[in-house]
Amino acid sequence: MSTPAPTTGNRRIRVLIVDDSALVRSLLTDILQADPAIEVVGAASDAHVAREKIKQLNPDVLTLDVEMPKMDGITFLKNLMRLRPMPVVMVSSLTERGADVTLDALAIGAIDYLSKPKIDLAATLKDYSEELIEKIKIASRASVRALDPHRAATLAVRPKFSTDAVLPKVPGAQLRTTDRIIAIGASTGGTEAIKAVLTRLPPDTPGVVIAQHIPKAFSTPFAKRMNDCCQMTVYEAEDGQQVLAGHAYIAPGDRHLMVVRDGARYVLRLDDGVPVNRHKPSVDVLFRSVAQNAGRNAIGVILTGMGKDGAKGLKEMLDAGSQTIAQDEATSVVWGMPGEAVSLGAAQHVVALDSVAAKIRSLADSMDITRQAREA
Repeated sequence: MSTPAPTTGNRRIRVLIVDDSALVRSLLTDILQADPAIEVVGAASDAHVAREKIKQLNPDVLTLDVEMPKMDGITFLKNLMRLRPMPVVMVSSLTERGADVTLDALAIGAIDYLSKPKIDLAATLKDYSEELIEKIKIASRASVRALDPHRAATLAVRPKFSTDAVLPKVPGAQLRTTDRIIAIGASTGGTEAIKAVLTRLPPDTPGVVIAQHIPKAFSTPFAKRMNDCCQMTVYEAEDGQQVLAGHAYIAPGDRHLMVVRDGARYVLRLDDGVPVNRHKPSVDVLFRSVAQNAGRNAIGVILTGMGKDGAKGLKEMLDAGSQTIAQDEATSVVWGMPGEAVSLGAAQHVVALDSVAAKIRSLADSMDITRQAREA
């Protein structure tokens, strides 16, 4: 079941803040109230108060603390997404435990997350405020789905640089080889979208490289989770790793991921350059590296996410001879990145999330020159 995004029209986005810290509630309220498009309709110190205020105030978006007394944020979120699905932005500490719990929240149906505001916020208040406000506005337009019981069981704003600042554009590779590469990019809603794709790929799938917009503390737990539930072996990418069939490599949350050609092998390179499109890792950087070094031997996939990162890179992959796929609007949490790719003419195939893995397998089989030789 799907709940349409709130229709706010000209009225302000109504936000309810749920956090056990009075200081955090006050700070988030002050930040959001400063934006004329947002109205903080209330605040709650625990899940029980929040439940009553949701009934009374009918907010458009909820900010939810991960760790609260009486009922933790995850338990509350499960109940909320089952009974009254609505856009939720999680507020989490960027520790490994906080990252793990936040990944649970995204699996349950939260739209996005951001870090707890620091006590010494003064130096970074502008960036934090802009990030919070942007996430609330995106969440208010997101498509929200009721929690499937089976599913329950189972960026800071930075200066904007183009891909050229990290990886200059050069002509792409055109020679067909036996090795193939699958490159995937995603942002908002991407952790669950990536899981939906990887869990459907068999263990003999060509090597997969992934750029997901994610904080540094989250990428290691995310890779571990994917490894535990997938037939492929999933790693957090390391510099110098060879890309092997049956393996997937997720970019660390503070490095650009690139694929380079080393003789007959594809090898990973991590880069600590400037953020591109305000992201590090950037999907555009990954896609450009694949376009230049794999070309006709690659498949590019762009999944749900806000903004435009990856759209131009996917077009570069297409121009270099790669096959390209974009997730469709109906199944995207936010159809920003894939929508931009479609508008640029970068996506040859636009498919629902549940069909992405099957399309990857089909395209990969059609590109297998050893198989083609056997069948000839």
